[in-house]
Amino acid sequence: MPGIVMAEYRTERLGVLIQQKISSLILEGRIKDPRVTPFLSITRVNVSRDLSYADVYVSNIRSGANIERGAAGLQSAAGFIQSQLGAAMKIRKIPHLRFHPDSSIREGFDMVKKLESLVSHDEAAAHGETGEAAQAAHGETEEVSSPGNE
Repeated sequence: MPGIVMAEYRTERLGVLIQQKISSLILEGRIKDPRVTPFLSITRVNVSRDLSYADVYVSNIRSGANIERGAAGLQSAAGFIQSQLGAAMKIRKIPHLRFHPDSSIREGFDMVKKLESLVSHDEAAAHGETGEAAQAAHGETEEVSSPGNE
């Protein structure tokens, strides 16, 4: 059992090192593919137990950006990235890199927005504000003139 724990620790540690190195290559602009921008972020790396491959998950911090294009750009530069990893890391065999788009960051932001919307709606309901009353409290009503006020 201790061997399995050590193997998992080793693959996890290797994944973190790969994530850091690829991130630095992106930020330094060393990957020349135009699809790879400094806004790409490596969210996680899962290394197989036998160290033969590593699944690298890519996200983009800009909203509305095409994550698939960035992942494809990194995949086309995988040979260069693997050679850079080999030069920086002291292991016999560098895992084969497989890049995948990861939309979890964007989905997380969307979830937070929905939760904030629900909370503000619930707070408005708790204070007895409805429709026009909530708008009046936030200064969103128009002055309506009555026939006697003209």
